[in-house]
Amino acid sequence: MNKYCIDWIQEWCHENGWTDLFVERREYWAFPPHAVMPMPIPADALHTIKLEKGLSVPEKIWFSAAWVSALVAALLSYSLECPMPLIAAFAFCALVVARTEED
Repeated sequence: MNKYCIDWIQEWCHENGWTDLFVERREYWAFPPHAVMPMPIPADALHTIKLEKGLSVPEKIWFSAAWVSALVAALLSYSLECPMPLIAAFAFCALVVARTEED
C-alpha cells in the first residue's frame, strides 16, 4: 500500500528546491538543490508530510473496508450464532494491517 501520495511529495520537493522526483523500490528519490546525484527524500520529511496530510486515498479505502467487514461480521456472527464470520473478518483486518507496514 502506498502510504504517501506522490502529489504530496512533489509539493514538498517544489517547496524545498528538489527536482526530478522518482520512485524506486518503494523509496522516493530526487535531486537536492545544486546536486548532480539523486538522494532519497529524508525520512523526517516523509514523516512530517504524513503527519500533515493524514491518510492517503488507498489507505482510507482499505481501512474503511476493514471497518465494514468487522461490522458485518459482528452482525452475522450474532444473527447466525457462529464465530466464523468474525474469524474471516479478523483475517481480512490482519491482511490490511500487514499491507500498511513499510517492509
